[in-house]
Amino acid sequence: MQNILLQLDTHEIQSSLNTTVTSLIEQITPELPHATFVTDLAFIMIIGAIVTLAFFKIRQPLIIGYLFAGMLIGPLSPFWSWVLPEGAPSTDALGGVGILSNISALNLFAEIGVILLLFVIGIEFPYAKIKSIGKVAVGVGTLGLFSTLGVVFYTATVLGLGFLDALFISAALSISSTAIIVKILEELGRIKNESSILVLGILIVEDIVAVILISSLQSIALVGTISIESVLIIILVASGLIVGTFTIGIRIIPRLIDKVAAAEHREILLLSVLGVCFGYALLANIVGLSVAIGAFLAGVLVAESKSAEVAKLLSSPIKDMFVAIFFISVGALMDVSELENYILIAIVLIAVATGMKFGGNLIGNFIFRQRRGKTIRSAFTLAAPRGEFSIVIVKIGVDIGSVSAFLFPLIGIISIITAFISPFLVKTGDKIISVIEEKKDV
Repeated sequence: MQNILLQLDTHEIQSSLNTTVTSLIEQITPELPHATFVTDLAFIMIIGAIVTLAFFKIRQPLIIGYLFAGMLIGPLSPFWSWVLPEGAPSTDALGGVGILSNISALNLFAEIGVILLLFVIGIEFPYAKIKSIGKVAVGVGTLGLFSTLGVVFYTATVLGLGFLDALFISAALSISSTAIIVKILEELGRIKNESSILVLGILIVEDIVAVILISSLQSIALVGTISIESVLIIILVASGLIVGTFTIGIRIIPRLIDKVAAAEHREILLLSVLGVCFGYALLANIVGLSVAIGAFLAGVLVAESKSAEVAKLLSSPIKDMFVAIFFISVGALMDVSELENYILIAIVLIAVATGMKFGGNLIGNFIFRQRRGKTIRSAFTLAAPRGEFSIVIVKIGVDIGSVSAFLFPLIGIISIITAFISPFLVKTGDKIISVIEEKKDV
């Protein structure tokens, strides 16, 4: 018996595993083809729950658990590429093989997660808070972003990247991930801190600049010059939406929500606030801005109503589900099998981008004379994470054929690594502040 086992080769083991896994999937979903979104969603929820529970037990941020779960079950996971048969379903965009097959559908639900996340966060920040950090957010945000863009561009060219490759990757690495940072602050219970209000203001500024960058990069790649007209239009549209929200919208939307709440029917109130959320996200998208900006502004309007807390309680469970799908799908899209090919250049770019983002925000806060604790916390929080806009910028460059295809897995690896280190950077900032305060007391 022992000799027979020793004679089994790798192909026989893989064939056996292929048959077992395929049989298991067919038994679980006898009437549903594996390519359906329902099957993918079931695996996301089950495996996501198991993995995130494990990370919770070892006291790690849940966001890391979400990303790890996505990498484990995604179509580009080396494990599932080996276990599943070669004829298994593949994604249209990526051609991978794995448990998750309908990535396009997952991306739609992931976008819903970002919209709901920013909406619920917006409820935490009424107009008075936003107004108090406006000028500082614009100044610190633009300084940190463009200083990072410039230095990363120079570093990328030194590493041997071409002009457009360096331009797109530097633009991608100059923008912090709103979704990741907000989720980390939520998990750590610091979303209402004074420094978090400043961080969120800076993130909104960066999102607006990101839209301008995308337009400018497309113009440079296709035409060879920056379209000043398109940049000015985006700035005017963004300014118009924000001003309109805080002048007209703030007088209408909160009153309408309070009238709906007076009916004392929670389902109707939930539908009403979600209508405001997605309606504003749609409006922002129509005028060429990020849906995240629209969702956040919708949350700010709801925050001005008397029913803000009830609205937040009703919408938070829905938000949690879709946010989980968002981060798991981000992990699923990352080709970790390419890690060894790009790890060195990824580490160099992460180090430079993180250092510059930290330094730029630190200097900006000092220029605007922010308190030391607030300055250090915001700089550490904004330093590392790259995510949704970074991936979008590089993907646009790849799609129009202006940049090298390897930039997509590269930005994916960078996004994963920075998402993993971000919670620890936030905690490091807290420790440094504690040490400074202790020395001050002595």
